[in-house]
Amino acid sequence: MARGQRKSIEEKIQQKQQVIDALETRIEHEREELEALISEQKQKEVESLYDFIKTSDLSVDEATEVLQQYVAEHEEVLA
Repeated sequence: MARGQRKSIEEKIQQKQQVIDALETRIEHEREELEALISEQKQKEVESLYDFIKTSDLSVDEATEVLQQYVAEHEEVLA
């Protein structure tokens, strides 16, 4: 059976480099999407906390103080 022409080592190297370049581009795109999702998640968490604080009739300073007291009292458990 006849085979096609064999690729030179230079062609093989070039093909592998192209594959690597494409994968690096894909990874960068996926990282950007991941960062956007993490930012969205953080924003939703902040909004949820803000909504809770407002419905509790606490100021941000009061809520911060309460959380600081809680953390101080439960340091061993939280560590």
